[in-house]
Amino acid sequence: MTTRTDAIPERRRSYLPAAGHDWFLPLYDPFVKLLGGDRARRVLLDQAAVRPGHHVLDVGCGTGTFVVLVKRLHPNVEVIGLDPDPKALARATRKAEGEAVSIRFDQGFADRLPYSDASFDRVFSSFMFHHLPTDEKEPTFREARRALKPGGSLHMLDFGGPEHAHGFVTRLIHSAHRLQDNSEERVLDLMRRTGFAEVKNTGHRAMLLGRIVYYAAVVSPA
Repeated sequence: MTTRTDAIPERRRSYLPAAGHDWFLPLYDPFVKLLGGDRARRVLLDQAAVRPGHHVLDVGCGTGTFVVLVKRLHPNVEVIGLDPDPKALARATRKAEGEAVSIRFDQGFADRLPYSDASFDRVFSSFMFHHLPTDEKEPTFREARRALKPGGSLHMLDFGGPEHAHGFVTRLIHSAHRLQDNSEERVLDLMRRTGFAEVKNTGHRAMLLGRIVYYAAVVSPA
């Protein structure tokens, strides 16, 4: 059974919607699929080697495409999607129900995860990190590391910085300034600074909106 938890964050905060604008949300899924986003996410999932019994978190799950994919391909894992946008979560809930998959959706922010320490075997982030303000990026990695079990891993894909994103995408999502510190070197450095081990770039992919970069990092076993 798909569940939805509308836990309002401790303080009211602004956020950049997945589609950049609320009015664009109904078109977001077909737009991302057309531009290759679904194929890019499938590669991310394949890299993570999810196994039966794993607990999986998708941070910034948006309209739920990725978590539904995880649950369809790995029915014996527990999947949670987290996002601050209640409109996106409503779409994600309907999508999961339409696919008849059991997924929990929570409302919350990436830099204040509402989960206990060492709760997850895998944490994912796809096309979300560039939405974050600069001062939330390092705390987001710290929270991901805290929520992962020893030996668990973080898997992320995102645009590789302003030099790799086409002008159209930055106008569409109004996040050009947030891409300034989203370079590959910056992301890898933040992962290392927040205590992750085996930090690496696991590949690149060209999309119509620009080049994307895959990342992976591990929480060292206790």
